[in-house]
Amino acid sequence: MPIPFKYGFGFDWQAFIPIAFMYIITSIETSGDLTATSMISGEPIKGPLYEKRIKGGVLGDGVNSLIAAVFNTFPVTTFSQNNGVIQMTGIASRYVGFYVGGILCLMGLFPVLGAIFTQLPKPVVGGVTLLMFATVATAGIRILSTVQFTHRNVLIIATSLGLATGIAFVPDVLSQTPQFFQNIFGSAVTMAGIVAITLDMILPKNYGIEFDTKAQHADDGLEPTQEVA
Repeated sequence: MPIPFKYGFGFDWQAFIPIAFMYIITSIETSGDLTATSMISGEPIKGPLYEKRIKGGVLGDGVNSLIAAVFNTFPVTTFSQNNGVIQMTGIASRYVGFYVGGILCLMGLFPVLGAIFTQLPKPVVGGVTLLMFATVATAGIRILSTVQFTHRNVLIIATSLGLATGIAFVPDVLSQTPQFFQNIFGSAVTMAGIVAITLDMILPKNYGIEFDTKAQHADDGLEPTQEVA
């Protein structure tokens, strides 16, 4: 059985600060995962019920990570792959999650059960994983389709995705920076989240509005100087 604080209890500021940043970013990731889950499950993605789901999901992540730390394991968060499973199976019942949670507890207490699943042929696992990650990307695109693509939003999305993709494909790009900096920006998710939040805070809300106005007039077949009736 797991023993709480088996390896002792300590606190390190150098480890705390980057981990705190990562928790903030994973909270944002959780909000995105839950939004995608609500969307593909036919649930609202606006309003009081949606906000209640987001608050509950982020709180669940925090409590779950606290329990994980007490029992000597890594903190955990929502998995976007679950959205792929929902789209593949058409099943979005939360009771399935309860059963899966129980199965995972049994696998954690009795490693022989987990060993059975490791015997699955790799091509089978690879095929399912390929579909899941592809559907996750599709869910992300669906969420972006609900965003109004103003000049400001496009700049934020492009910059955050561009830098995150660079970190993902060239992980050694930060190898010459201090370890503290690598801990914060070494993850593609963390990089994208911090850049998006920073740009959203520093860019004026009316940034690029003249470009958006010209684009709207062009879509309407009008010259930029013409009045819209």
